[in-house]
Amino acid sequence: MTNKRMNPKVDVYLSKAKKWQEEMEKLRMIILDCGLSEELKWRIPCYTFQKNNIVMIQGFKEYCALGFFKGALLNDANGILIKPGENTQAGRQIRFTNVREIVEMEPILKAYIYEAIEVEKAGLKANFKKNPEPIPEEFQNKLDEIPALKTAFDALTPGRQRAYILYFSAPKQSKTRESRVEKCMQQILNGKGLNDCTCGLSQKQPYCDGSHKYIR
Repeated sequence: MTNKRMNPKVDVYLSKAKKWQEEMEKLRMIILDCGLSEELKWRIPCYTFQKNNIVMIQGFKEYCALGFFKGALLNDANGILIKPGENTQAGRQIRFTNVREIVEMEPILKAYIYEAIEVEKAGLKANFKKNPEPIPEEFQNKLDEIPALKTAFDALTPGRQRAYILYFSAPKQSKTRESRVEKCMQQILNGKGLNDCTCGLSQKQPYCDGSHKYIR
């Protein structure tokens, strides 16, 4: 029997998956059993509650993962949530390398998903650090030079601001940092995040900080 919540776009995504197809299919069924709506965002399966992001399914080279957008707010009684990268703030993952692991953990996974839904219902928010990294000189010069750019940047969410700062700061050479700033200026003025821009960055996953670590 076909689950009415299944999104045809996700069907296509999974049919083309070169790796972890069986694992992602199982995760999909578990998530849909929890009553979430299925969408394809950032080219990956994303699951929402009242249009708010709750979890996503991600495929990587060495594992597939169930990603929680506000995983840092979960109790994690089983100690299974993993911080995807050193720059990650709210997001957390549970990683798998075979279907058996997913099947065995199904009750626990559902409990975590239901808890994530309750976190969203309660309107809880992660406390993001606001610009914890110093703004690189090349970008600060542009902010000082172009008031509209500063206004647009200040209007971005803390997570989006942080992603840009990390991306601009990464290169060792000033010339490369300047180039990154120049390429992304218009996107900032348009109110877009780094994931939406064409700065030479992959759009495969959300929260990319420029080094292919996913942050929020």
